[in-house]
Amino acid sequence: MPLIGMVAAISVGVVGSDELLDLCYEEDHRCAVDMNVVATDKGRYIEVQGTGEQLPFDRARLNRMLDLAQIGLDELYRLQKSALEGIL
Repeated sequence: MPLIGMVAAISVGVVGSDELLDLCYEEDHRCAVDMNVVATDKGRYIEVQGTGEQLPFDRARLNRMLDLAQIGLDELYRLQKSALEGIL
């Protein structure tokens, strides 16, 4: 099966008033809002799962969290492509 694109997954969350990317265990344990995002390098979502663990969140925060997740996803795609250079 040929490789036709990249897939990456990352977490984002709200700890205190900060929106954080790629939560560690301690941050994930304390977050008020937790979200996992899985997407392709073509901008297509496979999964978006978010939970207001301690407080509800509005559309503006959802959009900011998706934008933050995209920064992490883009870096993961870059790392994947770099790792595959010369292999494919």
